[in-house]
Order: sequence, then structure tokens, then C-alpha cells
Amino acid sequence: MEDTDGERDSGDQTPEDQERRGELRRNGERRDVVDNRLGVDRRDRVRACESEERRAELNRRRGPGRRRSDARRSAEEGEMNDEQFSFLMAINEYKSLNKRPFPTWTEVLDIIHALGYRKVAEPENIQ
Repeated sequence: MEDTDGERDSGDQTPEDQERRGELRRNGERRDVVDNRLGVDRRDRVRACESEERRAELNRRRGPGRRRSDARRSAEEGEMNDEQFSFLMAINEYKSLNKRPFPTWTEVLDIIHALGYRKVAEPENIQ
């Protein structure tokens, strides 16, 4: 089978063709590979004015963000109070007893009721 360059396909190579290709590879001369690395590296190009303006526009620092309560911040950082820890242990106990890796929200509400929590106050905004 002829290739577009007039060469045979690798499956139809004669021993002479294989030897010639092996010799080209040993000498570092491969005709079928294009080296796109020639020329100026784009990272080396200097755009003095443009790069300074671009960096000034892209201020990546974030704003003050949301304020979290101390209890929530400490829980997210791995420090839990007794109430949070008892809730976590109750969830883990439920999961192990019922062989459920992900309880539904109804089951979570049942766990909360089993811990003794009841709705006695008016709802507040979630922060």
C-alpha cells in the first residue's frame, strides 16, 4: 500500500525500508514528524505596554465575601461544638444501622427529632 509521500504503509515495509527508517531515526532525521517548536516562543514575546495594562485590569483578589457565624466558620474549619458533634454522630449511627450511605432529607429530619429537637420558635432568616 502506498502512502501519500510515495512510501509504503508500515505493514507492507520491506526489510530495506525498515532499515532505512531505523537509520533516519538514529540520525535524528524523521521526515514524517513536523516540529512546531521552531520560531519564537510565545512566552518570550515582550508586550510591555499591553501586558502592564492587562495586569492592571485583572485584579483577581476577591472581595470581603460572606460573613459566617463563628459556629459555622469553626465547623467548616474542623472544630465542632458539642451540639454539632452529637448531630454528626447521630447521622453516622443512622447510616451504619440502616446501611444507607446517603440518608434522605426526611430521614435527616427524623434523626433530628430523635435527638430531641422540636420546632418551638418562629422561623428566622438562614444566614
